[in-house]
Amino acid sequence: MADARKPHTIVFANEKGGTGKSTTAVHVAIALQSRGARVAALDLDHRQQTMARYFENRQATEKRTGRELPTPKFAAHDGESLARFTELLEQLDQDADFLVIDTPGRDDRFGRMAAARADTLVTPMNDSFVDFDLIGQVDPDSFKVTRPSFYSELIWDARKARAKSDGATIDWVVLRNRLQHIEARNMRRVSEALDQLAKRVGFRIIPGLGERVIYRELFPKGLTMIDSREFGEMGLSHVAARQELREMMAALALPEPALPLFA
Repeated sequence: MADARKPHTIVFANEKGGTGKSTTAVHVAIALQSRGARVAALDLDHRQQTMARYFENRQATEKRTGRELPTPKFAAHDGESLARFTELLEQLDQDADFLVIDTPGRDDRFGRMAAARADTLVTPMNDSFVDFDLIGQVDPDSFKVTRPSFYSELIWDARKARAKSDGATIDWVVLRNRLQHIEARNMRRVSEALDQLAKRVGFRIIPGLGERVIYRELFPKGLTMIDSREFGEMGLSHVAARQELREMMAALALPEPALPLFA
């Protein structure tokens, strides 16, 4: 990727909390860094700063253990200043192949601005109609989609404005996180509703990360499923989680750096 070009911007956005958005954003950023890409990350959630805290924990682990851990350059926004927002974007854009932006789990001015400049817009959701309601409404009896929700209309407008401003296309990806192996009927209904809505508003649907305790346990050390050497002996759940991550990265279909994905 040429230095003169702006980085491919991946924005994680969902106005509902608890969807695994920050965890997924961190794993994508470090997966890209691990395969040789130059990655920058911006945390727009000035209240929680989960992504920034994750990377700070990672730096502390690196310092404590003396082991080199691939870590993107990162910054957190104050949630207030437009000048600071612009300044951070300019700083992080420099010498980066990818810019990963994590937005708050609520309606946010800067989150909307980030979504409008995305090349890949990722909306994680849990497998329920509670989360589906963010992007579409369904009939309570048939579970057929009746109309897109406000958020889908917001993204639709952002995509039109982006195409008009610079001719670029925003690849909107709905990421199904925390898929369960129970409630098969509910999963099927959510899946069918997503397929219907995808045809109407134009997003792609891909599998994300499962509901695993390991993801919560990794946070204090800032580790990810990529850091296998830090685990010692890996159990079957670790192996399965790494495979989920591989499949998710492949499905995102991001521009490929020269080096292969992590082993």
